[in-house]
Amino acid sequence: MAKKQYAIIGMGRFGSSVATALTDMGFDVLAIDSNEQRIQEISNIVTHAVSANSTDEDALRALGIRNFEVVVVAIGQDIQSSILTTLILKDLGIPTLIVKAQNELHGKVLQKIGADKVIFPERDMGLRVAHHLTSPNILDYIELSDDYSIVEMKVSDVMIGKNLKELDVRARFGCNVMAIKTGAKMNISPNANQPLDKEDVLVILGQKDDLIKLELAFSE
Repeated sequence: MAKKQYAIIGMGRFGSSVATALTDMGFDVLAIDSNEQRIQEISNIVTHAVSANSTDEDALRALGIRNFEVVVVAIGQDIQSSILTTLILKDLGIPTLIVKAQNELHGKVLQKIGADKVIFPERDMGLRVAHHLTSPNILDYIELSDDYSIVEMKVSDVMIGKNLKELDVRARFGCNVMAIKTGAKMNISPNANQPLDKEDVLVILGQKDDLIKLELAFSE
């Protein structure tokens, strides 16, 4: 089975970090940016790196962009280029189109013109930092939608030695423990009767308000 191929347009901090992470995970990545220097910087990391204007439909066609299953538009401050690039890619029939938005209005426009997923890196990072600051046990915070999020929570002192059945987070907080991470090992079918260890990390899905209640209840 062929590896999934990704094209990332825009090699700013966000775009280059996504391109690097996907490459490290073993995927084929095409990096595109109109800035030659940025392409030079990323060229030794990704599979292919090309300097091109993403608002030029002919240029994108020449790159074979339609062969890519997923395209990420990570264009920085130029909202007009972001929108035009998204329109062109949608018209070319890209199966999955993920676009970075600068703000809520930009995001709404992207959704209306057909972006499959709109992401807000700056806003999301702000949420993560806020959760890290307010709850020392929260290792990561991922917003899935306006209502639901996933948190990675270190087992706190009050959790050590207790099992999932005793903690009963579903009944108490309406949240679901999806997995337990111990070091590099991920257990996606955790035993409800297995006592938790201080090295364990819980991966929990829930509504935002419920997750906040859970964080406060189990904070050290």
